[in-house]
Amino acid sequence: MSQRREFLALAAGQSVPLSELCRRFGISRKTGYKWLARDEVVDRSRRPHTSPRRTDPALEAQVLSLRQAHPVWGGRKIAARLRHLGYLAVPHPSTITHILRRHGQLEAPLPGEGARYHRFEHPVPNALWQMDFKGDFPLRERRCHPLTVLDDHARYSMALHACQGQSRAQVQPVLEAAFRHYGLPERINVDNGQPWGSPSAWHGVSALTVWLVRLGVRVSFSRPAHPQTNGKDERFHRTLKAEVLAGRVFADLDHAQRAFDHWRTVYNHERPHQALGMAVPASRYRPSPRPFPDTLPPIEYGDGDTVVTVKAHGVVRFRGQIWRVSKALRDLPIAIRPDPKIDGRFNLYFCHHRVALIDLTEGPGG
Repeated sequence: MSQRREFLALAAGQSVPLSELCRRFGISRKTGYKWLARDEVVDRSRRPHTSPRRTDPALEAQVLSLRQAHPVWGGRKIAARLRHLGYLAVPHPSTITHILRRHGQLEAPLPGEGARYHRFEHPVPNALWQMDFKGDFPLRERRCHPLTVLDDHARYSMALHACQGQSRAQVQPVLEAAFRHYGLPERINVDNGQPWGSPSAWHGVSALTVWLVRLGVRVSFSRPAHPQTNGKDERFHRTLKAEVLAGRVFADLDHAQRAFDHWRTVYNHERPHQALGMAVPASRYRPSPRPFPDTLPPIEYGDGDTVVTVKAHGVVRFRGQIWRVSKALRDLPIAIRPDPKIDGRFNLYFCHHRVALIDLTEGPGG
């Protein structure tokens, strides 16, 4: 049901052909059209009759039910959710707050809740995805490392996965599944830690970064000690902790993943988002028209580039000297281009990604 719901929400945006969307979801076009036809029949108004002067008891019961299902939602989110469900005469958020207080369901606000922030956002979906691991937490026999991927424009969660570690082997299959469903973004922003940034490389080139660059995805890195660069994903982590992890103990990774899958559907399709004017992320997200390729595209450079192959230990030979690049690029071709502004300096590129700098005035290893 969650797959069908997500398919219908993405199909409504019409950003990719329906046949392509069906392919990404692994269903036939016949099934896709059947789901769309059923949605047109089922999606009828469910608006109850309410009193114009006071909160209808049935509506008040629905307020309390939403609060019970989402214990950290306040008056504004509940009011927005009621409107999304088609209710008429939805009470003002302050009235809902009074209802919650009257029934003893209003808790103290979370630290920082209510503070208003103004963050830059990209104008369209898939211009930037933010990716990071939330702080790990204990299971009964091991630890869980939640991997999160969020669209910068829509705040849509493309991936929320319970990983057993933070290696490339954990991350790449999750990303590939997201790419197959939603298409390729223009850029992904990550921090400088493993597995996306390599401490031994001059410009944070890891095997995972190499794979992303080969796909045509630009990779950017947060400034060290500045987690706000991935601020939307950091805020997503706070919400995940408050609405899913707080006060709960999970037996294993599968148990945690089931909870993540359920909540991701709620987050994307039901939970009103204050930064979106109380809309839900699914209302702003559209799949990328760039499909995930079955094979990696060839590496090509311009006629004016000096192309060399990275040798063992991640080094290249240029102008009779040895220069360190990255072990992740071993046996792959890179382009050396002179800096147009400074004589004696050269920029090294892997595909579109700048990976190192050669400065002949400083000697090898620059």
